[in-house]
Amino acid sequence: MLASKGAVNWRRVHFGRFMAMRVSFDLDDMLICYQPGVPRETANLPLLQHWLDEPLRQGTRPLIADLKSCGCDVWICTSSSRSPLLVRLWLALHGVWVGRIITQETYTAYLRRFPDSQPPSKNPRAFGIDLHIDDSEGVRCKGEQYGFDVLVVASNDREWVQRVVEEVKRRIRR
Repeated sequence: MLASKGAVNWRRVHFGRFMAMRVSFDLDDMLICYQPGVPRETANLPLLQHWLDEPLRQGTRPLIADLKSCGCDVWICTSSSRSPLLVRLWLALHGVWVGRIITQETYTAYLRRFPDSQPPSKNPRAFGIDLHIDDSEGVRCKGEQYGFDVLVVASNDREWVQRVVEEVKRRIRR
């Protein structure tokens, strides 16, 4: 577990339980990693894996389970146009369960409410996300410009799970 529940600064109530923070992950080149040499998870239902055949980065399953066990609300926030239902099915094949899945369509629909704004291509803060995990330095720069927090994790970082855990611990203890 990331931290004992007594040491956590609880900030939200969600479905009757306290949440430490809301964390989101990007898909492409973050959780879906095609780069050679990047270890991958195996699906729980290998016969269906060919149907939703995108490689899930190794360590994702235990990391998300650990985050959730510590009270984090884990989401997907991607500029991809994938169907949220197919993303949810793909994650389920790997034994990964997340809260909300925000895709480009979700974000575009949200932005229609603010037609005069010039927003970035992704803004996790607009959905109450405390920390977004992404592989893109460009997203980090936009985060600085628009006021949302991003942890950048390189696609080839073998210690990525530990980096995420350390950052979440640091933020929960604030």
